[in-house]
Amino acid sequence: MTMPPEAIDAADARRDGSLRPGQVVALLLAALPLLLLLQPYQWLSALGFRLQQAWPLGGAGGIPGGSLLLVFAGTALLTLLANGPLKGGRGGGLTGVLALQLERVRQGPSRTAALASLDLRRQLARLPLLLLTHGAGLTVGLESPSASLGASLLLALRQWVAPLRRLPLPVLLATGAGAGLGIAFNSVLLGVTYAIEELCRRRSAALINGTLLITGVGVMLGVATGLWGSTPDAAPAHQAGASLLVGGGVHLLGPALLLTLAAGWLGGVFAAATAWMAGCWGRWLARPAGAGGSALARPVIWALLAALVISLAAVASGGWSLNDGQLLILRMAYGEDRPGLAILPWRLLASVLSIAIGAPGGVMHDAMSLGALLAGPLIADLPPLERQLLVWTGATALFSGACRTPLFCALFVMQIAGTMALLPWLLLVAALAAPIGRWVWADTWNEVQLERWLEIHGAKETEEMKAA
Repeated sequence: MTMPPEAIDAADARRDGSLRPGQVVALLLAALPLLLLLQPYQWLSALGFRLQQAWPLGGAGGIPGGSLLLVFAGTALLTLLANGPLKGGRGGGLTGVLALQLERVRQGPSRTAALASLDLRRQLARLPLLLLTHGAGLTVGLESPSASLGASLLLALRQWVAPLRRLPLPVLLATGAGAGLGIAFNSVLLGVTYAIEELCRRRSAALINGTLLITGVGVMLGVATGLWGSTPDAAPAHQAGASLLVGGGVHLLGPALLLTLAAGWLGGVFAAATAWMAGCWGRWLARPAGAGGSALARPVIWALLAALVISLAAVASGGWSLNDGQLLILRMAYGEDRPGLAILPWRLLASVLSIAIGAPGGVMHDAMSLGALLAGPLIADLPPLERQLLVWTGATALFSGACRTPLFCALFVMQIAGTMALLPWLLLVAALAAPIGRWVWADTWNEVQLERWLEIHGAKETEEMKAA
């Protein structure tokens, strides 16, 4: 008699959570196919950056007509496909992974639906939407598609590789998703922290955020007050980075804390605006057609309107509202001709609309770019290192305020900044911003998608179940 998957998971999960030799080998061998599968995503992302650089991006040149037509036509076509024949490929694709972390989705129809959403063929069928997303310059990034592809690959291999069947399904999916994101961004630590904080949030969020708050304040106080420096022989290897961070930058503490509060708040607003826009979009499309009206007319009209708004935002921002924001972040930190705060509303509008219409991607670079823009008024006359510190502070705070994954957010921004010396400060910024964002709006975008999925598939907890 064949044991059901749930029984295998329960029976074979080791008490200490360690991997068996066969599982180690299977996971090592899975790295190569995942790396190869992720290459088309990287090519499409690079294409998006090349197309965006054809725009003025702060220069005095005119906007090429072909680039504007590409944004308009690509957005309209993506909207029609993502809300029609390719509807299964819209969004980040991680809802099935998040759902299968919950006990109530471990069996029955909801489990079947969650597994179906992670079918590897469905992930590969999203390539046309990804091509249109990056070809049209929509703002979402590669993080969620890369993570969902990693989860789908391990799920597909599970059918053929016995050692993987002996891993608990939630662990297997979180592992694959973390690996997909980590390989996509060339960082092992980002993959691990993403799996722990984003995918296993219900078990780890309070623990991580609380530890970061206490430890972060303790470390920064120790450095700022000189207590660390008074005992250099106690931990000589830790002195250099901490001294570099604080040396000469104490006068930035007030502006940095103000920026952290403002960006954390705006991160909550960003999450709320994204949920609101997506809800409005769904209701608009769900309205029944009038008597004698065509069922196709409404989606076409809304697709053209969405394309018009995205195109107008691109023109008004000189191209800075396009793509996932990496070019903007780098210009704010290192460029001389930096975008102004006037671009922020256009970028915010393009971001929430790109997500609402179903562009497959994540919001991470979107949030970071908005935070970098928010730092603009504070960095006008600062020397380069101080300017960079505030840009990375704004990017981290808004990112954490929107996504509520402070450890992952700080590490991601640190990787972009390229210096470990910033990490103690960025960890504290992220830990402060995360609860501020949640006070503004309780749910992240991934949580909103999960709640809606649970409602649709009849797996939502009742209030009595939550209270039990």
